[in-house]
Amino acid sequence: MDLLKTLGLFIATALAEIVGCYLPYLWLKQGQSAWLLVPAALSLALFAWLLSLHPTAAGRVYAAYGGVYIGVAILWLWAVDKVTPSASDWVGVAVCFVGMGIIMFGPRSAA
Repeated sequence: MDLLKTLGLFIATALAEIVGCYLPYLWLKQGQSAWLLVPAALSLALFAWLLSLHPTAAGRVYAAYGGVYIGVAILWLWAVDKVTPSASDWVGVAVCFVGMGIIMFGPRSAA
């Protein structure tokens, strides 16, 4: 159950970060309203808070989170940007997930 909880928290964190960055992109690159910066700021604040909920050392969380972020970003590419990911995109995501698993769930020394 800890694995599913951790993965779910990472996915929610990644979505908050992506939304927080995507909304300013819409304003800066696509001429959308500057009012998008308000929910963007709230989303980035949510992102920071969600990262703080992980029970392990912050550096380890940030390192492992990066792998999940990449996977969620590729799904965002597909769902929102309407760009079909390539086979190498999916292989890259798989490699990142393996790395994330090693970082988060690998054995620890007593020191």
